[in-house]
Amino acid sequence: MSDAKYKAQLSKSQGRPGWSVIFKHPKRLDRNTNKPGMRVRQGLSTDDDAKAAELRDQLNELLADESFWNVTARPEAERRFDKRVVEIFYYGMDPEATDFLAVREAAIPLPDSRSSDYRRVLLLGTTGAGKTTLLRQLIGSHPRADRFPSTSTAKTTVHDIEVVLADGRFRAVTTFFPMDEVREHLNECISEAVLAAYRKENDHEVLRKLLMHVNQRFRFNYVLGNGAARGTSDANEDDEDETPVEPASDADERDSESTINLDATNALLARCLREVRAIAARHGDRLREELGASDEKDQRVIDELFEEELDRRLREDEAFHVVADDLMDEIALRFSLLKDGKLVKNTQGWPQSWSWETDDRKEFMTRIGRFASNYAPHFGRLLTPLVNGVRVAGPFGPAWDPDARPKFVFLDGEGLGHTPKTAAVLSTGLTRRIAMADAIVLVDNAAQPMQAAPVSAMRELVAAGAASKLLLVFTHFDVVKGDNLANNAAKEEHILASAENVLAALGEELGPFAERALRERLQSAKFFVGSIDEPLEPARLKSHRRTVGQLEQLISAIDNIVQHPAPVTSKPVYDRLNLALAAAKAAEGFRNAWWPRLGLSYDPGLPKEHWKRVWALSRRLSNPDMGDEYDDLRPVADLNQQLQERLFVMLQSPVRWGPSDPAPSDEMKLNVFNALAAEIAKRVLELASRRIRVERMNEWVTAFGQSGRGSSFVRARIIGDDIYARSAPIPDVTPSPDKNAFLHEVAAAVAEACEEVGAVLT
Repeated sequence: MSDAKYKAQLSKSQGRPGWSVIFKHPKRLDRNTNKPGMRVRQGLSTDDDAKAAELRDQLNELLADESFWNVTARPEAERRFDKRVVEIFYYGMDPEATDFLAVREAAIPLPDSRSSDYRRVLLLGTTGAGKTTLLRQLIGSHPRADRFPSTSTAKTTVHDIEVVLADGRFRAVTTFFPMDEVREHLNECISEAVLAAYRKENDHEVLRKLLMHVNQRFRFNYVLGNGAARGTSDANEDDEDETPVEPASDADERDSESTINLDATNALLARCLREVRAIAARHGDRLREELGASDEKDQRVIDELFEEELDRRLREDEAFHVVADDLMDEIALRFSLLKDGKLVKNTQGWPQSWSWETDDRKEFMTRIGRFASNYAPHFGRLLTPLVNGVRVAGPFGPAWDPDARPKFVFLDGEGLGHTPKTAAVLSTGLTRRIAMADAIVLVDNAAQPMQAAPVSAMRELVAAGAASKLLLVFTHFDVVKGDNLANNAAKEEHILASAENVLAALGEELGPFAERALRERLQSAKFFVGSIDEPLEPARLKSHRRTVGQLEQLISAIDNIVQHPAPVTSKPVYDRLNLALAAAKAAEGFRNAWWPRLGLSYDPGLPKEHWKRVWALSRRLSNPDMGDEYDDLRPVADLNQQLQERLFVMLQSPVRWGPSDPAPSDEMKLNVFNALAAEIAKRVLELASRRIRVERMNEWVTAFGQSGRGSSFVRARIIGDDIYARSAPIPDVTPSPDKNAFLHEVAAAVAEACEEVGAVLT
C-alpha cells in the first residue's frame, strides 16, 4: 500500500465556483528537491460539491494502490476511474516535450526557399537598435494605428514572431508556454517577493518582485496589472511605448470589461501582498536564528544559506502554494478573453495554441495585439508574457510602396543583449533559427560604436558558414551628426570605421577567411536608414526618400541572396592531428570561460557569478523540460561556439588541395570552407547539447540538490569537475575514456561533414 502522505484534498479559490484537487504525486519529481512528491493542483471541471467529492475519492483510491503508479497501468485505470481523474494522475508521468514550432507550422506553414521563391529573413539586433521597428516598416505596420510588433526604448520582444507576406486573409496562430513553466517562474517571483518582504522593503518593491521575474521575460504585470496602489501610470516606463496608441475596438473593450474585473484582481494582489509578508515573518526570523552568525565575517555565508534555505522552506509551505494557486487561477482567467478563433487546450485544460483569421485588417491588428502588446494602459488584460511564439500571415507589405509584396518570411525574436550583462554567446534557440534562415539582417545603432552583442552574432555567423547570408542595417542615421561630417557619404564612412576595427579583430581570432567573408558583406550588403519609427513620406521629405531608397535596396538584396556557388573540383584534405588540436583548444577555451565564473579559478575579466545564478542554472538543467540556459549562463551554447570557431580556424589550413589544375581561387576556397562549416555546425550543436545536458542529467540533479554550509562551492565543483570537465575534457598525452570519447565524437562530426561536401579527412 502507499504512503499516507499521498492523499488528495479539495480546494476552491476565493471567488471561483469550480473545484480543484491538490495532492503530492508519488512518481513525479518535485522541482525543488528532484525527488518524488511533486505538488499537483488541477481543476476538476465541476462546481458540483458531490461530483467533486466523488472525483477526489476516486483519486485517493488510485493513490492508495501502488499498482497504478506506473504509466503502463493507465489502460486499467481508465476502466476503473473517471476520465478526469486518470488525466490528472498520469499527466507528466511520460513527458513529451511539445514542439511549438510544429504546432505553428501545422496552422500556417512557412514557405521553403528550396521549393518556392520565398526567402526566410531572420532579424538580429541589440535592444533599442530598431530591429522590430525595421520589421514594422517592411510589413507596413503603422507605428500608432497598428503597433505590431510592439516596440519601446528598451526590452520588448521576448518571444518568437514570424510574419509571412502572402495574399489572402489575415491569419494568426499563437502558442503558449506550458503551465508548469509559467508556474515555476511565478514561484520564483513569489520567493523573491518573500525575501524582499523579510528585508522590510516597501509594498511597491515587494509587489514589483511578485509581478516581474528577474530576467524580465515573464512580466506578470502585463497579465495581472500593477495593483491598485501603483496603477498603469506608475508602470515600468522602460516597458512602455512612448507613442500614443489608437484604442482597441469598442467590441474588444466590452469583451475585456465583461470578463475581467480589475478591481477583483487588485484585491487579489493586495491579499497576496499581505500573505507574502505573513509568510516572510513566519519563516524569516526563525531561520535567521537557526543559522546564526557569530561575527560579521560569517554574515556573507549566512546570507547565502538564508536565501537558499528560505526558498526550500517556502516550497514546502502550503500558504506559499495557495498564493501561487490564486495567481495562476487569475492568470488562466485571461484566456477567457479569447472569444473568437480556435483555442486548443491540453488534457489539463491549459491553452496550447490559439488560431484565427479574418479579412478585416484593423480588427486583426487589434486582436493580435493581446499577444504581443506592451502598452501600459492595457496591463491586466494582455497575454504577452504567456506566449512563446506568434505567427501571422497576410497581405502585408511596405506602406510606402503599396504595390510591393515581396515573398518574404520574417523571423523576429528576443534582442541580443536582453540580459543585464553583455551577450557573449548566442542562445541555442537563436543558433537553430540562423540555420533555417536564407538571409540574416543584423540591425545596429549607427549613433554608437558597434557593441559586443552584434560582434558576437557576426562571430557565430562566420564560424557557422553563414556569413554569405549577412546583411547589415545601420539605424538612427538621421541622428549621426558632427562638425566633421559634412554629408551623407562622410557619415557612412564614420559609421563603417567602427565596423572595420571589429572585422580586423575578428580576423586575428578566426583567421583571414573570416575577415574576408565579413569584409565583403560590409562592402556589398550595408544599408543606412533613419526616421523608421515614423510613417515614411518619400514624396514630401528628402530624408524619408533616402531611407526608402535604402529599404528598397535591402529588399532587393534579400530577394537575390540565395546563390548557388559554382562547384569546386579541387577538394581540401585535412589531417586528423590538426582536428585533435582544434578540439583541445575548444575544450580549453570552454574551461577558461567557465572556471572563473564558477569561482574555481581567477580571471579579472570574468568575475565570479553570484551563487544564486549558478543555483538557478543547475535548477534549469536538472529538469529536462526547462531549457538549456539561465539568463546569459549558456553552457551548451558556449561549448558549441568554442567548437565551431576552433574548427573554422582549422578548416582554413588544409594540408593540401587536390586534385586540381589550376589551384582554386580564394573565393572558391571560401565557398568550400563555408559549406563545410555549415555542415559541421548542424552536428556540433547536437553534440554539445548531448554531452553537456542529456548525458549529465544525473550530475545536474546532484549539483542542484546541494544545500547547507559550503553548498555553493560544492555545487560549483560538481558543475566544473563532474559535468564540464567530463563533457569537454582537454585532450593531452594521458588518455581517458572521457577524452577519447570527446575526440572521437568531434572527429565523427567533422568526418560526416567532409563526406557531405566532398572534403577529405585523413
